[in-house]
Amino acid sequence: MAAFKSTATSAVALSIFMTGSAAFADVTAEQVWEDWKGYMAGFGYQVEATESQSGDALVVSDVKMSVSIPEEDADVSFTMSEMTFTNNGDGTVSISLPPVMPISGVATGEGETIKFDLEYATDAFDMTVSGDASEMTYDYTAALAKISLVSIEADGESPDLGTLELSVADIAGQSIMKVGGVRETSQQMTTGEVSYTIDMAPPEEEGHVKLIGSAESMGFQGTGSFPANMDPTDMSAMLAAGFAFDGGFEMGAGSSEFSFSGDGSTLEGTSSSGPGVAMVAMDADKLNYDVRAQDVDVNVKSSDLPFPVQFTFGEYAAKFLMPVSQSEEAQEFGLALTFGDFTMSDMIWGMFDPSGQLPRDPATVSFDLSGTAKMLVNLMDPEQMEAIESGETMLGELDSMNLNNLVISLAGAELTGEGAFTFDNEDLESFGGMPAPAGAMDLKLVGGNGLLDKLVAMGFVPEDQAMGARMMMGLFAIPGEGDDTLTSKIEVTEDGQVLANGQRLK
Repeated sequence: MAAFKSTATSAVALSIFMTGSAAFADVTAEQVWEDWKGYMAGFGYQVEATESQSGDALVVSDVKMSVSIPEEDADVSFTMSEMTFTNNGDGTVSISLPPVMPISGVATGEGETIKFDLEYATDAFDMTVSGDASEMTYDYTAALAKISLVSIEADGESPDLGTLELSVADIAGQSIMKVGGVRETSQQMTTGEVSYTIDMAPPEEEGHVKLIGSAESMGFQGTGSFPANMDPTDMSAMLAAGFAFDGGFEMGAGSSEFSFSGDGSTLEGTSSSGPGVAMVAMDADKLNYDVRAQDVDVNVKSSDLPFPVQFTFGEYAAKFLMPVSQSEEAQEFGLALTFGDFTMSDMIWGMFDPSGQLPRDPATVSFDLSGTAKMLVNLMDPEQMEAIESGETMLGELDSMNLNNLVISLAGAELTGEGAFTFDNEDLESFGGMPAPAGAMDLKLVGGNGLLDKLVAMGFVPEDQAMGARMMMGLFAIPGEGDDTLTSKIEVTEDGQVLANGQRLK
């Protein structure tokens, strides 16, 4: 697997160059090429190429980039056919590629060798570099860019995998970077349709995989900091040296069709979605994800199911914020998840509610947690993480936690809530080894008894268990405004008492 990991890292560095998303330029063709080699050397690559001058153009052919990764006992190399850097006579440089550029790669590691051939095809590709040695701007456009897998060879065998390609239309973008000990980049890009095809039979396995899809458009905005002489295998050192990025993609409405077969089973279906966003930010202090999608519709048929499966949800959202560095001060964290307006087909409902007793309104499950915690280790340090796994040290200390929002709405009932707690890490006795909390949480349940009655009538919940559930609700909740409404205020005091609506439970 080391060869695969090394290949992925190399492909990222190569794609940065292909899309003009990093710093490779100065004011002359020669300086553009030299700076590009220096940039790749910062990632540990050795660059070899044949250079020739043709008028105002520097032609670079038979480009080979190779890197060794001792920690993984792996070697990776890429070979590209030709690039041309042309002085435009106005202080700018144009970079051109052949309409179809072959790219070959070799990855070795852990006793395995993988060779692959790609084709990178472009139509009406144009890239111009302007600025000076301290700040450079890349402006680029292309009517089409497509990368395709031509062949692959693993340990001397060359299976016919099928089709694997990605194409992007109507590309327009700009990258601005300041060059120094740490290269600072700012990027933006828009595209037309993005489409992909995976139609292949995995080697040494019976079966077939097919995935075809597209999105109406794609956009990207982001910033990054890239220290000189980075070691991608040592993330902790990279972050300490200033490595950081903050950016994301916006995707237009899209659709896909898929099918999988193997071991005598088949699975096929379609999906569609509205606009979506995927954002990622990382620096020496934090890791932050934010993913959102709208109007998702999935239809699936399987030979293992007696009927098709169809479901939709109006909104999907996931957010994750986590500190990654050791600190004496409490740092912010967060976790939020939303499945909004979920619906499923009547055929699925009919399996457990054939008489239609339960309301089939769209269901929502959503929560939003935030808080502060003190990190006792560096998450990017392998040795410190091993100490956590072995139990030698703790990950961190919880300082505070807020339930900003809770919504569970389904089958005619809805539970909502919010609250906030602080934690005393010096008191590990009052609550059985966990830091002692202090704070309060407010909950509200509407339609709970009505749902319980329906579940008893349908035979899903025995009457004695329903009675026990009602007794518990009576212990923790009081009647609220409106029919079938219960409210509850759970408090934990600083002296360790637990109260429910003012009545002491502990």
